[in-house]
Amino acid sequence: MNAASGARLVFDFADGDRTQADLLGGKGANLAEMTRLGLPVPPGFTVSTEACRHYLARGTEPAELREQVTAALRRLEDTLGRRLGDVEDPLLVSVRSGAKVSMPGMMDTILNVGLNDHSVKGLAAAARDERFAWDSYRRLIQMFGRTVLGVRAELFDDELAAAKARAAVATDVELPVAALRELVESFNQIVVTQSGREFPQDPREQLDLAIRAVFDSWNTERARIYRRRERIPHDLGTAVNVCAMVFGNLGQTSGTGVAFTRDPATGRPGVYGDYLPNAQGEDVVAGIRNTESLDDLAGRDPRAHAELTRIMRLLETHYRDLCDIEFTIERGTLWMLQTRIGQRTAAAAFRIAAHLIDEEVITLDEALTRVTGHQLAQLMFPQFDAGTPATPITTGMAASPGAVVGEVVFDSAAAVARAAAGAQVLLCRRETSPDDLEGMIAAAGVLTSRGGKTSHAAVVARGMGRACVCGAEEIDIDAPERVLRVGDLVVAEGDILSIDGTTGEVFAGARPVVPSPVATYLEQGLDIALKGLDADAADLVRSVDRLLRHADGSRRLTVRANADTAEDAAHARRLGAQGVGLCRTEHMFLGERRVLIERLVLADSAEARSAALAELLPLQRADFVALLTAMDGLPTTIRLLDAPLHEFLPDRTELAIRVAVTEATGGSADPQDARLLGAVQRRHESNPMLGLRGVRLALVVPGLFAMQVRAIAEAAAARIAAGGRPRVEIMVPLVASVMELHLVRDEIDAIIAEVAERAGVSLRIPIGTMIELPRAALTADRIAEAAEFFSFGTNDLTQTTWGFSRDDVEAAIFVAYLAQGVFAVSPFESLDREGVGALVRMAAAAGRRTRPGLTLGVCGEHGGDPESVHFFHEAGLDYVSCSPYRIPVARLEAGRAALAADPGGATA
Repeated sequence: MNAASGARLVFDFADGDRTQADLLGGKGANLAEMTRLGLPVPPGFTVSTEACRHYLARGTEPAELREQVTAALRRLEDTLGRRLGDVEDPLLVSVRSGAKVSMPGMMDTILNVGLNDHSVKGLAAAARDERFAWDSYRRLIQMFGRTVLGVRAELFDDELAAAKARAAVATDVELPVAALRELVESFNQIVVTQSGREFPQDPREQLDLAIRAVFDSWNTERARIYRRRERIPHDLGTAVNVCAMVFGNLGQTSGTGVAFTRDPATGRPGVYGDYLPNAQGEDVVAGIRNTESLDDLAGRDPRAHAELTRIMRLLETHYRDLCDIEFTIERGTLWMLQTRIGQRTAAAAFRIAAHLIDEEVITLDEALTRVTGHQLAQLMFPQFDAGTPATPITTGMAASPGAVVGEVVFDSAAAVARAAAGAQVLLCRRETSPDDLEGMIAAAGVLTSRGGKTSHAAVVARGMGRACVCGAEEIDIDAPERVLRVGDLVVAEGDILSIDGTTGEVFAGARPVVPSPVATYLEQGLDIALKGLDADAADLVRSVDRLLRHADGSRRLTVRANADTAEDAAHARRLGAQGVGLCRTEHMFLGERRVLIERLVLADSAEARSAALAELLPLQRADFVALLTAMDGLPTTIRLLDAPLHEFLPDRTELAIRVAVTEATGGSADPQDARLLGAVQRRHESNPMLGLRGVRLALVVPGLFAMQVRAIAEAAAARIAAGGRPRVEIMVPLVASVMELHLVRDEIDAIIAEVAERAGVSLRIPIGTMIELPRAALTADRIAEAAEFFSFGTNDLTQTTWGFSRDDVEAAIFVAYLAQGVFAVSPFESLDREGVGALVRMAAAAGRRTRPGLTLGVCGEHGGDPESVHFFHEAGLDYVSCSPYRIPVARLEAGRAALAADPGGATA
């Protein structure tokens, strides 16, 4: 999008509110909201996302931007009575990103803009603190050099470490003035050597370059990776917030912190956070020093702590949710730098939602919108077995819950490589930075020796649902040597550690895991799950139960299971399945039964074919009796055979080699092998996924579908005779023409009538089809003439719509397609709404025009994907079907989808 000529692109904090996140970004909108509430926010202004989008599209800022920034800067200077970079009493500003959607740690910030070789002296005089001024200047050069001029961060880090070593101090706050002056000189030399230019001395040039650098940071690799993972659109752009600096590095009466109005890891009520005395903005998040608690702040500065607590309560009441707050204390004066709805773990999300209902802050409907199916899936992960005692080698901060056993790796590249090789890995770092994002995505858990609950590692891990232990100070991580040490224990890369993100404990070796209490609840019910649980776990289980029951009462979509055996069906029913949406009968012919299909397909006479079918019939009937028993009273959709034919035939290459080797050594090939090879060669297909499968089998291999239909009908009759209530449905796969369905349906109806008459029962068995080919979707009005229901096979519909062979392209093409933005997420993971979704909508509408009562469902893997469930609700489908494990997720999301479609009438 390009900025319209004359458009307003810069807004003072006093001009906006939190409803303007599209224009001002989330950070800018919330700074405006806090300003509107009268909270102590340093004055400043926001450059809009519209300006960023213009810059990203054209490579240059809008013509009006410089003039509007000048006007906003002058208003800011007049308000404070200081000038940017003034040599006597300089105004300094921070330049920070702020997209509409929070992207913690992914984009860039530059502090202390306006300092130069002259204004640093004025700052020292005005603050009466020379050390503070030179520390602020070295920070500006370090941030500006990295972010604006592209200097590698480790060059500054190494120089800082060397300076501390020369001064014989452990932390940067202990560096004396002389050392900081030397550091500024060495940092300046690094800038010249690496960038080919001097650090800019003009404060306005610093500001303009910093704004442009924040725009550019929108498209850094780490930001794009994060957006792809979190499914954030790439075209939103970021706002830029220019804010008057307040300083937490002015000695022990100053500091900086991050606070949460509730514990973001557990959801417990109370004030939680980290405080770092004598520190500046990014120090807390960077995790370079271990922090103090807010209780420690209360002892240091009771007045500032009391004011912070009051503001936190006000913000949580105003936003009606967990708030994440950044603040600075400058010589005892509290300043609010940011607030936003806080990232939280899955457990915290459910507990906070339930607690806010009880506190009468939100309604049940609102609470359901605060949790997601992705979070529920995380709560179903296993945890360590408390019945197997173990002594931790150390304990850090419980930053993000989960039990992880993994191979230790020390950098992102190793994490990505080992995960790609199939290993479960544990990324171990002193502290993480945005550059570690790919490794954090690949790892199952994160362990750091520095940082607190608001460090980069903790915040990003919580957002991703990764287990994380931070600030385990006893661990010495030596990344160059690829080892970590805890006392005398040495753990090398590739060794196994276990971390518990719920307790912060770290264990040597692998600990056994057991089902989570939420998984136990879903499998066995609330009463059994609550037995023996501590108060926190019981609170979590009750919270999940409360919101899942409300989702069940709110949703319109029913949720069925993809289940191929009676055991799968029974399991699915325990998890809340309301039927079977897909029973894949080809899975019943694997193993020892495979030879029976082989005989049928290769039969060269009617007698041989009849004999093979006679062997198959009782086996199929028994399968269906068991399945219908498990799902008694619930709809059970059985799909007739749909595997590619080659899956049931001997391997062509193996047979050919066996025959050739025998003949080459002077022997005579086994007649059976020779006969099989000839038959297999006649049936050979270059692309079997688009070949002889589905309804085509019924028309080419006589008797196969008929045998299956007879087995289904006889199983239903047997269940009726036994007092059961079978509700079986028959689904014909891979139909592309209504004529195909007419041909097989004539035979199906005749067999069902024959079995019903012979058994003396009434069999009402609906006959439907899968819509999994584009032609089926395009001719759905015709197909509905012969089908009583449609079930969208979205896996194959995605393959045939995109022209993708899933097994081939996911490894070969998808990495490049995701990186280049062809799609933000795999279309096999989340439904392609624009393409495949359009076919689903078209087929649904056309089918119901022909048959108004047509039942519509989906049985592809998308039926359990949270985003796709919302689409299926919007498209008017009746049910989704998914694997048993994803049924609770689909139930929750179906309820959320109903509320999203009809947000009115919230219940208390």
